[in-house]
Amino acid sequence: MNITFRVHAIQRMALRKISVEEFRQVLTLGETIATYPEDKPFSSRLMLGWIGNRPLHVVAASDAVAGEEIVITAYEPDPKEWEPDCRRRTK
Repeated sequence: MNITFRVHAIQRMALRKISVEEFRQVLTLGETIATYPEDKPFSSRLMLGWIGNRPLHVVAASDAVAGEEIVITAYEPDPKEWEPDCRRRTK
């Protein structure tokens, strides 16, 4: 799988101490918890993966024609904003 990182994603990786391997792990083993079909130029999705006990959310899009995954951003979900399973926002 070819992975392209948007500038925003690279900046956030450094800021949040998320490695390329952790991104790759979420993309390959993670679970899609939301989809955004209206996003342009490609629909995107929010994925959840666990690196040990650390939850990570990755927003990515697929360009099927080019055969690439485009990483838009990644972050550790804030427990004040997300349910303990990190799949749903708190109300």
